[in-house]
Amino acid sequence: MIEAKFFRSSDTEKLLGFVVSGHAGYAESGQDIVCAAVSSAVMLTANSVTEVFALNAKVREEPDGDIYLKLTEDPDGTGDKLLLGLLTHLYMIDKEFPKTVKIGVIDK
Repeated sequence: MIEAKFFRSSDTEKLLGFVVSGHAGYAESGQDIVCAAVSSAVMLTANSVTEVFALNAKVREEPDGDIYLKLTEDPDGTGDKLLLGLLTHLYMIDKEFPKTVKIGVIDK
């Protein structure tokens, strides 16, 4: 199962970042459309944050495939909106492919 944890400011309720890890287990490695969809959505979000909108963020990909993103500042809320888009997209994937993605939002 893929696990996506989003971190939210308890003060502003804005999303601050995420960590995504694991494998969907929907199909064999290399054939898993859920893993491909989640990976693509995560990379699109990370690239949109850092390259398109040039927001200050720390992005790290671990050798095991875990991906971390943490906004270091988000003055106009653009980062929050991009992360909310990813969160919504992952909920839609989980709805279409149940028990493949576990999503959580943690207040910080």
